[in-house]
Amino acid sequence: MLIDYLPSILALTGIQMVGLISPGPDFAVVVRNSLVYSRKTGILTAIGVASGILVHLAYILLGLGILISKTVWLFQLFKYSGAGYLIYIGIKGLQVKKNSLNYGDTRSRKDILPLAAFRVGFLTNALNAKCMLFFLSILSAFLTPNEPGIIIFIYGAIIFSTTFIWFCLVAVCFSHERLRLLFNNIHHWIERVTGGLLILLGTRMLFVEMDSQE
Repeated sequence: MLIDYLPSILALTGIQMVGLISPGPDFAVVVRNSLVYSRKTGILTAIGVASGILVHLAYILLGLGILISKTVWLFQLFKYSGAGYLIYIGIKGLQVKKNSLNYGDTRSRKDILPLAAFRVGFLTNALNAKCMLFFLSILSAFLTPNEPGIIIFIYGAIIFSTTFIWFCLVAVCFSHERLRLLFNNIHHWIERVTGGLLILLGTRMLFVEMDSQE
């Protein structure tokens, strides 16, 4: 049975990878936390992003994704919550001031709590209306009413695992000691640039329409 679904599995994996590689809010928060804080914080943020994916998968498979995308006030609530959160953390990034950090000495670096790192990644993804529309569109293209449960599980596992692996790689790459030492004196600009990017992404999310499949 799995052999029959192999073309669909490969196609979904390819589409998912293209979506992951395209920079967005998830990429921005993982890069920021990896560069500014630590590899552990970057990976925890990546785990939060991947966990946010599970929220989208759960309500889409339960049929709530279609309800949200077709109900104006529900979609607007979802959209404004996500946009507001991105703009909020973006503004916090813009307010960061320059200080002396030594990225080569972890004892002198003030990291954020593990739960805070996870929460940023989770909320950034789970409240992303565009992410919801993306998964709703690709799953609608691959799932049928009589789809075997094992195939649905495989699709979900592919989406979760590729998200987790990709953003963990991003966290590992951007938390490399030499790279972080290079950014030692400009970490406040990293915060401000990513903060501005998150504000732009949050503002852009305000203009996402219900029938958008991007």
